Amino acid sequence: MISKKDLENLAELARIELKESEEKKLLKDLESILKHFDELKEANTKKVKPMTGGTFLENIFRSDESLSRLDPDGAIKQFPEKTRGFLKVPPVFE
Repeated sequence: MISKKDLENLAELARIELKESEEKKLLKDLESILKHFDELKEANTKKVKPMTGGTFLENIFRSDESLSRLDPDGAIKQFPEKTRGFLKVPPVFE
């Protein structure tokens, strides 16, 4: 199914170096995967409608609503600590 040369080309495209033992194991694994796809080709799908996506559900979002905005001056007045015009917050990193 997959030749050693094909594997070497794939490894080159993926920019990985394979040892001889890794090549043998990878060839065996890839052949097993490809056999699985051969089994899937045998499945009868004549009455199955093709899908264009994962589901037929639609995303329905709420309509945009204006949110009340916070008054900047009122928020600054309520802030507990200020330093030289900046709002002081506790340190995040110590």
